[in-house]
Order: sequence, then structure tokens, then C-alpha cells
Amino acid sequence: MLKRNHLKTMSLVTALALALTFASCSVGNEGTDQPASSEAGTGSYDIEINEDITNSSDGGHAIEADGKGAQYSNLKVTKTGDSASGDEADFYGDNSAVFATNGATLTLKNIVVDTNGTHANAVFSYGEGTTVNISDSVITTSGNCSGGIMTTGGGTMNANDLTIHTTGNSSAAIRSDRGGGTVTVDGGTYTTDGTGSPAIYSTADITVTNASLESTASQGVVVEGKNSVTLNNVELTADNNTQNSDKSDCYQAVMIYQSMSGDAAEGLATFTMKDGSLTNAKGDIFFVNNTVTTITLENVKIVNNDSDGVLLRAQAAGWGSSGSNGGKVNLYLKNESCDGDMIVDEISSLNLYLDSGSVYKGAVNSSNEGEVYVEIESGSKWVLTGDSYIRSLTCDGDSIDLNGHKLYVNGVEYSAGTKSEGEAIEMATGSNGGTAPDGMPGDPPGGSGSDRPELPPDGQGGPDGSGDRPELPPDGAPQGDGKEPPAKPDDN
Repeated sequence: MLKRNHLKTMSLVTALALALTFASCSVGNEGTDQPASSEAGTGSYDIEINEDITNSSDGGHAIEADGKGAQYSNLKVTKTGDSASGDEADFYGDNSAVFATNGATLTLKNIVVDTNGTHANAVFSYGEGTTVNISDSVITTSGNCSGGIMTTGGGTMNANDLTIHTTGNSSAAIRSDRGGGTVTVDGGTYTTDGTGSPAIYSTADITVTNASLESTASQGVVVEGKNSVTLNNVELTADNNTQNSDKSDCYQAVMIYQSMSGDAAEGLATFTMKDGSLTNAKGDIFFVNNTVTTITLENVKIVNNDSDGVLLRAQAAGWGSSGSNGGKVNLYLKNESCDGDMIVDEISSLNLYLDSGSVYKGAVNSSNEGEVYVEIESGSKWVLTGDSYIRSLTCDGDSIDLNGHKLYVNGVEYSAGTKSEGEAIEMATGSNGGTAPDGMPGDPPGGSGSDRPELPPDGQGGPDGSGDRPELPPDGAPQGDGKEPPAKPDDN
């Protein structure tokens, strides 16, 4: 059985003693910040601590809400111990410090959570009807496979003004896994330092507003399969300087893919970013592989500090079935000014839309490999920085500045000042159906469970943050649809 530590009422003397013991937690009414003592190094915070809850048992929880509503505030929660099963921890919340399940509504405010163990997620929402509301709190995790806030099995997570810092591998600050759910984040700072630890790993529908996201070793955001990330007025900074898989040798700020692990359903992935900024230290801004995606950027300041990096790379890598595992991308630029080349390999495709006065500077498909359609709304402009090759084009006569380069449309050189009418490339969203915006059906991205990639060594985690899970089933075995986790053992 999962273990539970019950809260005990504390005397005023004990509470005051604890407040002094946790020098990292200053009394809110006093207004004096002290350095945090957590190994994850959160800096300082201003939370009055009235109770201390500790759990050190393998697989146990410090706080558990099972089927009933519960509220906690002004707590310090410390969790050590490991999970005996990566899947039990990643799918079902085993060994998480704070755990809600079976339709419970758990409300947390002004709490400090610190975990140090393998598969020791900090705050976990599991299952349809389960909701965790957490605000004005600080979370640190230092073990591998230990996310900050974690949502699976259709759960709901609502987070406001959190400070999260993770230092282990495969430990996203905002994390989800099989079965996904809905995650809404408003305000706060979310930082990761580990390999394979993006600020956000999404197998869910995740929306973040008015927040700061930073990864110092991994991608900033990863979206897997038929799931989404929406960023509104967010500052995203990524430094993907450490490879976490041999499936690709590329570095990027945002990765959108389908691993075929069964953790995410096949279908249209979406990444939407409005206002705010995206700053990248190494490699490309976007990398798309083995899936169909719609990327929408509106009034986002994009800075790539790697002069060799590109704006978009859609190409095959080590996930999916060879020959049909390219990236299929619908890219919408709205009120956007950005630059950087777009690479589309021979089994990938791109529909590029420039709307609302957008200006794009770059070369598209300069190797003449993939299929590309470009549509430029009146008032928007494409300024070429190199020879480009596309299949179809829709534009007014003044929409394209060749800038001394050549543009070929279906093999024919484009003449400056020419108006053009073309058709978008059709793109289907995989076995789960659905179409891209504006009703664009088409070819599936391919891939099957029969060539499921091997997991990396224990403790290193895959690009999906799954970590050291048990051995995968044999090739060709059913992998699930990415929505429902496998049946939970009776004794758990």
C-alpha cells in the first residue's frame, strides 16, 4: 500500500522552533529574506513555516489526498527515498512528496517542498477528476526523474506564482507523463539544470502565462505526440548543451516529436507562443521529428545566439520508422519579425504562413529536398538570405524581396514582383485522426511500436524525461495509445 504521513498539530513553541531551524524560510510578516538551504539552490523565499512534514520511505508520500478534498498551507515538506518502479512513479505518483488521486481536490498555498530521491516528483496530480491547486510556493528537487509539478492519467494541475528549481536528470520543472491531463500555470520562475530536463515536458495540454522558464542543459520545451504547449507573455531561455540521446545530434530550444514509447498518442502536436521572448544559446530554435505539428508565433522576440543554428529544422532522426519519420510542420508567423533558415529534409514538409505584417528573413529548403508551401498575406514580407526551393507559393507582387538570391517554385525560377496563387501541402495527423488548422488533411507521419527506441542507461533518462524505467516490452508488442496508463497492480 502507498504510505501516508498524517499531519500532527504542533504547539506554538514547536512551530517557533521550526521557524528558527529553517533559516532559509523567513517569517512573512517580518519581511526578512534569508538564503535557501535546499540543495537545489532556489535562492531566497519568504514563507512562514508552521509545520514540518517528512517522509523517507521508498514509495511513500508526505501528503496524500485520496478521493477527498484537503487544504494545506505554511508547510515545509521534505521527501527522501526512491521508487522501486519508474513506471509506478512516472505514471501513478509512487514516491511523490505530495500526491492527489481518485478525484481529490488538493489546495496548497505557501508551502516549501524539497525532494531528494530517484523518481521523487514534488507535487503530483493523477487521474480524471483529480485537481491540485498550488500557489505562492517553492519547490526544489535534486534526484533524477524528479519533476517539480507532475500531471498524468488525465489529472488537472493549477499553479500560480511558484518558484521551481530541479537539478537532476530527466526532471522537468513542469512535467507530465502517460495519460496527460491539463496544466495551467500563471506567474513564477521555473528552472532546470539536469540533462534531459526541459523547463516543460508535455504529454498533456499545458498553458503557461506571465512566467519565466529556463533550462541550463536541456531543451526549453519538449512536446510529445498529440499534446500542446501554449505560452503567453513568457520569457523562455534555453541552453541545450548536453545530448541526452543518440537518436539525434542536433541541439534546440523547442523539440516537437513522437517517441513511439506509448506515452503520448499519435496526432497533431501544437506549440503556440504569444508575446514574450525566446532566447536560445545553442543549436536551432525548433526541431520537429516523426510527428505533425502546428507552430504559431505572434509578437515573440526570438534571439538565437548560435550563428550556426536555424529557425526551424524538420527532419528525420532516430524515432519512428525510417523513411517516414520526418517532420511535418504548419508554421504561422503573426505580427512577427524573425530570421534564420528553415531546413526541410527529403521526407519532411512545411507550410509557412506570414500574416499580420510579419517579416521573415532567411532561406527556406536551400538543399531542395523537402516539400514546402509559402503563403504571404498582404502587408507581410519574406526577405531571402539564400537561394530557396519551394513547391507552391501564394503572394502579392510586393511580398518577396529576393535580396540578390533566387527562389524556385516547383522548379521554375520566380520573377521579382510576380503575384502567385498556390496550394498548401496536405498533412494528416497520424492514426488518431484530426487535421491541421484550416482543414489540411494529408499523409500520416508514419512510425509504429515495432521499432520503439531503446531506453538510455538508468538515471540518464530519454528526451521525454522518462528516466530509468523497467525494460520495454518486446518489439511489436502493444504500446498503448498514450491516453490511458496500463492497469494499476492490485497491491498498489
